[in-house]
Amino acid sequence: MDELMGIGDVAVRAGVSVPTVRYYEERGLLSSVRDGGNRRRYPRSVLRRLAFVAAAQRVGLSLEEIAASLAGLPEGRTPTRADWTRLSRDWRPRVEARIAELERLRDDLNGCIGCGCLSLRRCALYNPGDGARSEGPGARWVREARRPVP
Repeated sequence: MDELMGIGDVAVRAGVSVPTVRYYEERGLLSSVRDGGNRRRYPRSVLRRLAFVAAAQRVGLSLEEIAASLAGLPEGRTPTRADWTRLSRDWRPRVEARIAELERLRDDLNGCIGCGCLSLRRCALYNPGDGARSEGPGARWVREARRPVP
């Protein structure tokens, strides 16, 4: 069996906080065993799961989606490269969409910041009379820029 690690060691090795490790365990992303002092102990393989969680979050997956993916991992053995590849196969379209979104944002910033107008009277993002208020909270027009142009 793997050498078991304490929660502090897991947190340091994974680059997350101890409360984050606890939270992920509560959400079903990780599991631990309790020792005689009722302390959480984790197998070393939990570090791979935490790396997977971090990568999946960077792609934009929710914790629910990550939990569902991790539920498909084999029990009783360390996941293989093929297991990880199978789980991450569906990420490519998400990554491509995110890249396209960031490129659109970059292009909008170049146009807006690069124009040099620095004038709310002439700026295309100007919001006369706070008309955007009726559309709800947040940066609504920036969100519109996220949508692909047909």
